Amino acid sequence: MKEELFIVTFLNCYFVALGVILGGSLVGGISAFLTGAPPYETIARLSQSLKIWGLVAAIGGTFDVISTFERGIFNGAPIDIFKQTLLIISAMAGAQSGAKLIQWLTQGSAM
Repeated sequence: MKEELFIVTFLNCYFVALGVILGGSLVGGISAFLTGAPPYETIARLSQSLKIWGLVAAIGGTFDVISTFERGIFNGAPIDIFKQTLLIISAMAGAQSGAKLIQWLTQGSAM
């Protein structure tokens, strides 16, 4: 049961980060279109600058991560550190996948 919960959280981190990048970039492109800015260049630029926010949104802020690392170090639970590291890697992979997908769709505009 607990392993299934971790797998679900692992996948959620990936797709939340992916969604932040795709959604933020595409909605920002709509804004660029409405204001007369070049949409493809704006979408490509936003996909790169939103990666850190995709990561933060996926892992749920920084205090949970810090408390998990503290619990792992001081309470002797190294598996918690390992799991949290995997969640961070999953979120980073989701953000990078979203940025690469946007780069592919915009054919590398302004990168």
